[in-house]
Amino acid sequence: MAKTRVARIAENLYLLRLDDTETMFFEALWEIPEGVTYNAYLLDTGEGLALLDGWKRGYEGQFLDTLRSVAEPRDVKWVIVHHVEPDHTGTLPSILGEAGNPQVLCHPMAVGLLEALYNVRLNVRVLKDGERVSLGGEELEVLYTPWLHWPETIMTYHKRLGVLFSGDAFGSYSIPEGVSDGDVDVEELLGFSRKYLATVVGRYRQHIVKAVEKLSSRGVEPKTIAPLHGVVWRVNPGLIIERFLSWARAEPAEGKVLAVYGSMYGAVERAVGIVLERLEELGASTVVYRFTDRERPPISNVIGDALDASAIVVGAATYESEVFPLIRYVVEEVARKAAAKKPVLIVSSYGWGGAAGRKLEEILGKAGFEVSVVEFKGSPAPVEDRLREAAETLAASIRLP
Repeated sequence: MAKTRVARIAENLYLLRLDDTETMFFEALWEIPEGVTYNAYLLDTGEGLALLDGWKRGYEGQFLDTLRSVAEPRDVKWVIVHHVEPDHTGTLPSILGEAGNPQVLCHPMAVGLLEALYNVRLNVRVLKDGERVSLGGEELEVLYTPWLHWPETIMTYHKRLGVLFSGDAFGSYSIPEGVSDGDVDVEELLGFSRKYLATVVGRYRQHIVKAVEKLSSRGVEPKTIAPLHGVVWRVNPGLIIERFLSWARAEPAEGKVLAVYGSMYGAVERAVGIVLERLEELGASTVVYRFTDRERPPISNVIGDALDASAIVVGAATYESEVFPLIRYVVEEVARKAAAKKPVLIVSSYGWGGAAGRKLEEILGKAGFEVSVVEFKGSPAPVEDRLREAAETLAASIRLP
């Protein structure tokens, strides 16, 4: 049974959290051996309870039991849906059944999808951008934040408490020991946050910038950020906003070079090794992911590291007149979720005829990367000098420590 937690984060506001160690692939795509949390919040308004979001389907019983540890489900008068995705609304039918007919407050685009997902008819109040909603003795400001990460996503801001309910934004993978940023290793957590942003919101990164600008223009200065995954940011909420902005802009970490390669029989591995050895001699810090007959790292980690890399090295053989399949998939996802104007060196081998180098150059070039290619037949021995020169050119194009 998954672990659940309850924590009071303000005098009348509770976090209801489930620690999911069972989901190995988030959205059935992204490897998360670190796990993930689902966060819901319960606000006592003095005139009834407001439930903000929920948990994933399959945890309905635990959700109701956790809620009962704080208050009676029948006292839930309002349910606010910041994001329709089923990892946050899967428990909605159970609360509707227990609470009678609570009012569901959401974006207008959310209504039809909620009713279709759960075969329910809702007592709905559609929210408007900028609206101030009074719930008993409490007030929330509504902010539309489309594509973070679906088109119907919203945030709400409780000005009196200084709490921003941020939906999927400012969240993280992992199951932290503590419930707030003051209780965890923040730098480790930020690595999981970067991976989360890259995989979940990566394709819509520009909307993070727009959302932060909107918060600023509305005078929203949260003392606490309450996301749907990860910790509640209470000690330094500005840090996660700052990092999300940096990752959204794909700002490079000084000297960081990401290398990802596939090597069936060692030729590509040897070639990439020559490049990395020279880069490290020149002061670069390398992060390496190997797809070989001995290793297969999480693709989600590769995409996360691509966001703030200063440069990328990709190694792949031609395979059946195409790119080695795993590397093609990785590169296509990097091009979709971490595209940026950054230098990329492609190292490619072939036997009967080369194709991988050209095809990778096309994929990455269309995404805005600045691409160079070193391709060789068979062994990399004849092109060792070219590989070192390519590494030197790559190093000269980035900031090194």
